[in-house]
Amino acid sequence: MPNKNVALVLSSGGSKGLAHIGVINELERQGFNITSISGSSIGAVIGGLYAMNKLTEYMDWVKTLDKRKVWGLMDFTLSKNGFLKGERVFNEMQSFIPDMLIEEMRIPFSAVATDIINEKEVVFNSGSFYSAIRASIAIPTAIKPIEYKDTYLVDGGVLCPTPIEHIHRNEGDILVVVNLYGDKIEKTSAKEINQKPSIFGNSKYKEYLSNLIGNLITSDGNKNSLGYFSLLDITSSAMIHKLSKLTIQQYQPEITINIPSNSAKTFDFHKANELIKLGKNLAKKQIENYNQTFSNTCN
Repeated sequence: MPNKNVALVLSSGGSKGLAHIGVINELERQGFNITSISGSSIGAVIGGLYAMNKLTEYMDWVKTLDKRKVWGLMDFTLSKNGFLKGERVFNEMQSFIPDMLIEEMRIPFSAVATDIINEKEVVFNSGSFYSAIRASIAIPTAIKPIEYKDTYLVDGGVLCPTPIEHIHRNEGDILVVVNLYGDKIEKTSAKEINQKPSIFGNSKYKEYLSNLIGNLITSDGNKNSLGYFSLLDITSSAMIHKLSKLTIQQYQPEITINIPSNSAKTFDFHKANELIKLGKNLAKKQIENYNQTFSNTCN
């Protein structure tokens, strides 16, 4: 029988990270024991919640979100370094998931942020969970950076999208990596590609506002609908995809679960059910491949 202890690495990647939940559920269903987690950005959020034993509560909540609720959690601000404060969603989460010290979690957990001034990674493996993930999810130009000591912290994915080097790995643990920068899947229709949230009603002014904000923050790689944030996001994503690929090639995980990079846009948290199912199905496939490889090696 293959080893069932897992050191789990969860990459950055916006709402696609809800697929991490499906992966974790499938690992547990197949009898794997997750002994440690590291994550960047959304990977830090999901990984920390699992380490706190609060992932079920989060999953039940996120499944209730529709487009209107997602946009209601966006605390827009007039700022020179981000148009979202990034506080409202965590305040909402803290109403049913209290903060916790990372060092008191049931398994080792590391959240990665980027010190943008000194161009280096900052790893949180102690202190407040919410403080750590708020720094780790600070998407440049979108979510305001965090002041930290004498510098500023932004999204961990900038320098370390797939934080394999920061996982606490016990001897014999298999390395499992969930990469949210997998090969793209074909869109089924132009309507699906170009669809933007419309939550402001039907008046011309409200429609204009919806389209304006939609163009600013919608990103799916479609060259015909590039807004301000979309262009920045796609440009940085190209670099992050390459960095993640090189990291995975360097460390050679036993199991790599690649989530298509265009399976959701940055803020598509209303697609929770779809993304969780996607993660579960892709994890099942890769676990089967791992088990088959192990069986062939032993025979």
